[in-house]
Amino acid sequence: METLKYKGFIGSINVDMEDYTLHGKVLGLEKGTLILYEGKDLLELKQDFEGAVDDYIEYCKTNNLPLHKSYSGTFNVRISPELHAKIAMSAHSLGISLNAYIQKVLTTTIL
Repeated sequence: METLKYKGFIGSINVDMEDYTLHGKVLGLEKGTLILYEGKDLLELKQDFEGAVDDYIEYCKTNNLPLHKSYSGTFNVRISPELHAKIAMSAHSLGISLNAYIQKVLTTTIL
């Protein structure tokens, strides 16, 4: 999937085949925050994306609100208590925290 990146924000690129336009939204924002943009071509889409991000940043500054960028680095996962115990014991046996263990497993599995 192709994305746009600007000032720590990541945006999607979607094609509307009915009117041959492009649109997208900033990904990974907290619930209740929505930033949309559109364009007739990739250059216009990129410009509108960057303008929308700049507007959001300015809005947060003006209204003294916290700025939430794409993907904060925190997420919750629900698993069974048994799996939780197994993962915790694996982390303990390596002498690392549960968080460090999960990062290690995800990094070696995905990257």
